[in-house]
Amino acid sequence: MSITAVQRSAWSYVLDEPTKVLVADDDPILCEFASVHLSSPAAVIETVSDGASALSLLTGGSFDIALLDIEMPSLDGFSLLERIRAEPTLCHLPVIMLTGHEDIASIDRAFSLGANSFVTKPVNWRLLTYHVRYVLRTSRVQRELRKARRQAETKEAAYNRALLAFEVECRGVLRSILQHAAGGGGDGSPSQANAPSSGMQRIAELAAAAIGRWDDHSSQRAGSSEVSVEPKASGLEVREPDRCSSMR
Repeated sequence: MSITAVQRSAWSYVLDEPTKVLVADDDPILCEFASVHLSSPAAVIETVSDGASALSLLTGGSFDIALLDIEMPSLDGFSLLERIRAEPTLCHLPVIMLTGHEDIASIDRAFSLGANSFVTKPVNWRLLTYHVRYVLRTSRVQRELRKARRQAETKEAAYNRALLAFEVECRGVLRSILQHAAGGGGDGSPSQANAPSSGMQRIAELAAAAIGRWDDHSSQRAGSSEVSVEPKASGLEVREPDRCSSMR
């Protein structure tokens, strides 16, 4: 496509999804330009002239992204960014520093405080609009990752609770076997109590071995998806149920 054709192409809005943007800058002309160039049928732009007002709006509203100047009265952009990242309800809010400061120290400090991006003045408003959309999409992906991580942690915690309950139940069964074997396992007659059968002795040995190996490897089993307890020198195997089959 030629340059002329590109220039004649139909106008389109960049922020075409519901978006609420806060612009904090003490320059009224820039705030006016922001309202004109960033707004769309789906995007709402609110502007404030100082950091304190910006913080008040952010804590009381539901903004999707904030554009902050560095030099502002009452609360400068760096201090405002620190407050945003320290607030639990705002700590993941996407923030773009929109400022005339382009020195290395300002850039480094902005990103060290948690800025998502840094744009210098004078502003190319069309380019900034695409930049805002990119940061919003990146933030959305990160939000989905955090949600997936929380869900995975919840499932892991539930599985660990089920694993612990299974372990307690198995330990109880094995100890009952040992107690029964110690009592002779028969009809209670003195001869049977004092001389347990070789089969009962074997069961007692296997149960004791299983408990011993379970104790030895408890830390390893906690993080394993499938746990096997195989007593030494025996054919007995105590295996946990398959996690996947139990979830079907």
